[in-house]
Amino acid sequence: MNSTILALTLRQLLGKRRALFMIAIAALPVLVAVIFRLADAEMTPQRWTAEHLFKGLIVTIVLPLTTLVFGTTALGMEIEDGTIVYLLAKPLRRFDVILSKFTAAWLPAAALLALSTIVSTIIALGNDNSSILIGFTIAIVLGSLVYCCIFLALSVFTNHALIAGLIYVFLWEGVVTGLFTGTRYISVRQYTLGVADLIAETSRRTFRADIDGAPALVLMAIVGVAALVLAVRRLSRFEIRTNV
Repeated sequence: MNSTILALTLRQLLGKRRALFMIAIAALPVLVAVIFRLADAEMTPQRWTAEHLFKGLIVTIVLPLTTLVFGTTALGMEIEDGTIVYLLAKPLRRFDVILSKFTAAWLPAAALLALSTIVSTIIALGNDNSSILIGFTIAIVLGSLVYCCIFLALSVFTNHALIAGLIYVFLWEGVVTGLFTGTRYISVRQYTLGVADLIAETSRRTFRADIDGAPALVLMAIVGVAALVLAVRRLSRFEIRTNV
């Protein structure tokens, strides 16, 4: 990994407008959790936190949107601006470039998402169940890692990575996986829920994922590594095309 590329990319990604936008998204679960605590809800805090706050809001909306912005922008903005040519002209391994860009995308995304999950879960539960807090936070961090791998790879393959990412998140994960059970094994959302279910140790009545935790962890590793490998190979071919 190249520390210079990492530092420069972090500086670009954490610009004022983008940072404020991402903070606003991350603050949404906290706001919803506060409303839940102030309301006279009939559902238990554990079940509401698992089903509505975590599954319904954080994993379904906040997690993919946050990683989509960071993942597609880390390298995609250089490809769109044409500055990628100067980066590839330097004697750097393509693996180092991809790893640096991935790290720059994942670190702020994971930090924001983990903080949002921790604060909103504590508010909703009132420190009532630490296993839920730990399980959900770990799942979110791992889910953000895989999402960033995929969205970074998309930015290398297409100039419309943001649109492709939105189609994957809201059409594939939001619609298709709900209609066809087998497609859930090609869904980062389902992997994240599976890991949360494994670590959180909640009852089946409180929270239940469609994929078991162990297969979800294996699939996370496979998909994440495969996405980065494909991104490295694509970036190597990109260099050849620009020199022709």
